[in-house]
Amino acid sequence: MKLGAFSISLSVKDLNASKQFYENFGFTAFAGDIKMNYLIMKNENSLIGLFHGMFEKNILTFNPGWDESAKKLPQFDDVREIQRQLKSKNIKFEKEADEKTTGPESIIVIDPDGNAILIDQHV
Repeated sequence: MKLGAFSISLSVKDLNASKQFYENFGFTAFAGDIKMNYLIMKNENSLIGLFHGMFEKNILTFNPGWDESAKKLPQFDDVREIQRQLKSKNIKFEKEADEKTTGPESIIVIDPDGNAILIDQHV
């Protein structure tokens, strides 16, 4: 199963304070916009999403079809195929992809400890 780029999406109280904090670790703003209440920070292959007021808990995020620079991969497992594979393993979904569509779509599952896993395909 090819899940694509991985990042942690953090629900932050103060976007500017979090941005400055992660800059101390060598992260730089890669995408997003403070005015839109989110930034994607990058340090080499590591990605951290900082989100203010968008969700309550932190989320593990995978982006099928993208590498860590948000460049389209030549080959990847579509989120609908990932969903089919997970369903065959009796994984329960919080949000399912519409298997009648193509292109961008997402699924959400919750791990045994209550952590949300978002598989978010943009291509």
